[in-house]
Amino acid sequence: MVSPLPSSVPEWTLQPGQAIRRKELHEIFGGRTQGGIGPSAKTPNVFLFTDRAAGKRYGYEDDWMSDGLFDYTGEGQQGDQQMKSGNASVLDHRKDGRALRLFQGARGTVTYLGQFEVAEEEPWYPADARDARDGYPLRQVIIFRLRPIDTAAQPPRTSLAKLLADTQHVVQAVPLEQQLTERTFVNPAPELYEAERKEASLVHTLGKVLREKGHTVDRPRILPAGERRPLFGDLHDHHLNLLVEAKSSPTRENVRMAIGQLADYGRFLPTARLAILLPTEPRLDLIELAHSQDIVVLWLIGDKVESSRPDFSLDVGQP
Repeated sequence: MVSPLPSSVPEWTLQPGQAIRRKELHEIFGGRTQGGIGPSAKTPNVFLFTDRAAGKRYGYEDDWMSDGLFDYTGEGQQGDQQMKSGNASVLDHRKDGRALRLFQGARGTVTYLGQFEVAEEEPWYPADARDARDGYPLRQVIIFRLRPIDTAAQPPRTSLAKLLADTQHVVQAVPLEQQLTERTFVNPAPELYEAERKEASLVHTLGKVLREKGHTVDRPRILPAGERRPLFGDLHDHHLNLLVEAKSSPTRENVRMAIGQLADYGRFLPTARLAILLPTEPRLDLIELAHSQDIVVLWLIGDKVESSRPDFSLDVGQP
């Protein structure tokens, strides 16, 4: 239950685009002095603060979207976010008679972006993001969809928002050289970069071999219904109808992960044959694991591509 407001409530005077020190804001209008969401017991407001630079390290992509709404990530940096405390104050702001007021920045001087309300249809959706604790698995976060009341919607600025605005179909072909990955929008942890560089090199080598054979190759970018984060396959050969997922080393963990990813992507390319690309030949048991899921394993010896199935060929018209 929301506590009753004081009898004397200061009048809201800030206009969109106006800057104010956060300390002064809270001295006048109440609310928490730290954190991203600050419901006030002094005035009928819930203050929201968005900091693109700070949020990006956790996979937060707060931004205007192509539908004219502002996507805002809820509070909680560890574990799955819950619809309680500050998050509940956002969802229930109408029922509680509170205005949502969004600010750019989280410390020092912040800029008022305007008054918002949660969208009546699909007020929030879940997404994956990085946990603040190093070494922890991904977690689920809450993304609120905010509708502007006293300010005009802005064009998308983040790479994710621009990508979603450009998505016309569930599956779209993008250039093989495009370096975006699912981790780009979920878990931007620098320790993963080296593995991705190795995988990109493998894909580049395989793509070169296939193009020299006259094949058309690209990457599938997939946006499942109801999702706001795209999936990216590593390589799709249109001549062979072959979907490939690359991994940086032939470990059991990597092979298992590749099998799961191919199962996920393969739902949207149901006729495609599936392959895992590795830098070296894996152990026999891992090859048998892949074969049990009707997946061929490929590995490189220099620029030569080897296969776990003797009847597999990269030549068009062959099995």
